[in-house]
Amino acid sequence: MNTPTASDVAIGIDIGGTGIKGAIVDLASGELLSDRVKLSTPEGGKPKDIVGTVTKILEKLTDAPADAPIGICFPAVVRNGRTMSAANVSKKWIGLEAEKLFEDALGRDIFFVNDADAAGYAEVRFGAARDRSGLVMMTTLGTGIGTAIIYNGVLVPNAELGHLQIDGGDYELKAAYSAKEREDLSWSKWAERLQKYYSELEKLLSPDLFIVGGGVSKNYQEFLPLLNLTTEIVPAVLRNNAGILGAAALASQPRVVAGADESPKEHPAAML
Repeated sequence: MNTPTASDVAIGIDIGGTGIKGAIVDLASGELLSDRVKLSTPEGGKPKDIVGTVTKILEKLTDAPADAPIGICFPAVVRNGRTMSAANVSKKWIGLEAEKLFEDALGRDIFFVNDADAAGYAEVRFGAARDRSGLVMMTTLGTGIGTAIIYNGVLVPNAELGHLQIDGGDYELKAAYSAKEREDLSWSKWAERLQKYYSELEKLLSPDLFIVGGGVSKNYQEFLPLLNLTTEIVPAVLRNNAGILGAAALASQPRVVAGADESPKEHPAAML
């Protein structure tokens, strides 16, 4: 293939509890410019081991420009480059300066972001909500419920709205796809729980669009038509590439270097 320039592309890396995948992304179209490289997440998910696996993936993406931006998404709350939680990886990530860890290991700047935020941003820029304005909410239905909020192209990070307290408890325990499987619920019984969850989101935030992601979204016709909402609700379209695409797109945003009396690096809100 013709070697693209850094202004055209970025690299996206999606770190999960079982696999880590990456690719070169065309920032205009949202298409992958390389094969998707995937390696298993090291057992235990320790920081040093995951950094090593990401390094191996980057070494395989030989067609990327040397200075292409790199975005990495991760299953944790990410605050100013620091991971404040850890899902399906080592607890050593909690409180870790993760962005700095990768930058020191790779010898270059990266952008580090929550995985649900990356997926939601990708759907707005390249997917189900492309060219849509207003308040867009992405919800991923899986082991838990991940959420992302994007308003007129601006990502509001770290929205943990899967953990809404409904009926006296954390409602993702009842409404996540894992609950459907665990309790062997029919689509209609599960949809009753989803109705309660999405109605609560409507009441709190009045969004303009819901996007439903997660592996179960491929079966959206089984449950989305059963919901009675005032907000339009549609399935995600980017599937397994959403994290890669969102991380790459966010990494391409301008970075502001703050003065000595401010935090050392900040990313402005991502604008489409």
